[in-house]
Amino acid sequence: MQIQLATTQDFDDFWPIFQQIAQSGQTYGYPTNITKQQAQKKWLETPVRTYVAKVDGEVLASYYIKTNQEGPGAHVCNCGYMVAASARGQALATVLCEHSQQVALELGYKAMQFNLVASSNESAVKLWQKLGFNIVGRIPAGFELPEKSYVDALVMYRWLDLESKPGS
Repeated sequence: MQIQLATTQDFDDFWPIFQQIAQSGQTYGYPTNITKQQAQKKWLETPVRTYVAKVDGEVLASYYIKTNQEGPGAHVCNCGYMVAASARGQALATVLCEHSQQVALELGYKAMQFNLVASSNESAVKLWQKLGFNIVGRIPAGFELPEKSYVDALVMYRWLDLESKPGS
C-alpha cells in the first residue's frame, strides 16, 4: 500500500467512495446529497493536507488533516478518514490513523480531536480507543441517522506530543 498526498485526479478516483459514505448518512456529518464539487472543497481543498491510500494504483482510502480551531486551539488538529467498502477489515483505517498522527506531529500539532463520531459507529469508536483516543465529550442525540433516529455524538481526543504533555 502507498500513502501519498492526494491530487485532483486522486479525488476523482476517491469520489465514489466519498459519495457512498456520505449518501449512507451513517458516519459523517455531510449532507447525503453533497455534490462532487462541494466534497472536493471540503476534503481536498480546505484541509492542510489530504492523503490517499492506493493498492496497485487503485485509491481505496483517504484522510484529511486540518486545524481544528484557530488561535489558542491551533495546536489541535482534526482528521477525517474514509475507506472503500471493499477494503474494510484490512486495517487501512488503522494505518491511516497512525500515518496521520505522524504527519500531525511533523506539522507541529500537539493533539488530535474527532469532533463528531456517531456512537452507533461502534467499530470506529473501538478503533480510535485502541489507538489512544479518549471520549472526552458526549452530545446526547447529536447525530441524526437517516431513519430519523438519533444517537449520541462523541468527541474523541488524543494528546500526540508526549514530550510536551500537560501535567507531565
